[in-house]
Amino acid sequence: MNTYPHSQPVHTPPPAPAHAPAYAAAPGSTTDAAPAHAAAHSAPASGAPAANAVGAAPAQPGSAGHVAPSAASAAAPGGTAPAISARGLLKAYGPTHALAGVDLVVPQGESLAIMGPSGSGKSTLLHVLAGMILPDSGTVTLGAGQAAGAEVTGMSTGERTRLRRESFGFVFQQGLLLPELTAEENVAVAAMLKGAPRAQATARAREWLGSLGLAEHANKRIGQLSGGQAQRVAIARAQITEPAVIFADEPTGALDSTTSAEVLRILLDTTVGRGRTLIMVTHDEKVAATCRRTVRLADGRIVADSAVAASTYGGAGYAQQEGGAR
Repeated sequence: MNTYPHSQPVHTPPPAPAHAPAYAAAPGSTTDAAPAHAAAHSAPASGAPAANAVGAAPAQPGSAGHVAPSAASAAAPGGTAPAISARGLLKAYGPTHALAGVDLVVPQGESLAIMGPSGSGKSTLLHVLAGMILPDSGTVTLGAGQAAGAEVTGMSTGERTRLRRESFGFVFQQGLLLPELTAEENVAVAAMLKGAPRAQATARAREWLGSLGLAEHANKRIGQLSGGQAQRVAIARAQITEPAVIFADEPTGALDSTTSAEVLRILLDTTVGRGRTLIMVTHDEKVAATCRRTVRLADGRIVADSAVAASTYGGAGYAQQEGGAR
């Protein structure tokens, strides 16, 4: 597995025991649910960047271009219960198609990298899985967290907003932190949006920031932090109330290689290291190599999946990665 060198130690939260730390969940909540950050709450219900649109027409069931779901895609690899399942996802923007019949099952505790060239549909797929936008057809179903069994694609805009707030966490390339707030306030607001009292949310935010080596920066505003420090704040915000699934869109894309390695290690330790699911879009092969599984898209279709035999995708499959990938 390709890894980055680490130039300095970081304070990474230890793997969680069978029961999550007391500070990690609001009273009455389960350890599987958590809010997304404030920016994700207000994500539009429709529309997507033009960069995700591609020119290929969607493949219809029974056509030459359509790949029928295989046994591997119909159930989570290895028999593990799925965290999230997608079936027949189609998404078009005018005459172009960002998703052209995607079937994907992500097991609980999986680290999944989604890769592909610009315009392949990888960010659109992540946004559909997270309920930020709806597909034109197809379904997304949850298998973990408070909303287990719920069909995301059948939810109203308000229901999907609540889902992102209570069951998902998000880490984006630029962090999307609120510059008017301190690091501590940025983390605490996620817990407060779910109903935690301010004092309790603040205490948990301090715990998370301390565990990520940011205790001395808790009262600084985001503009006073380095890029790596700001991304650690974003990770703490995404994790504060124990989400079932973390979605990361190019989380290290704006960082240098050393800082990227540091942030990536923390992200993996606080997600799959605690039994949660990580779904990450990246263009970086080294970043993808740290995940247990890699899915590759082209023209809105999955063309390779490291968990599926090469023959499923016409010989374009990739062997399961080795060497300690999470």
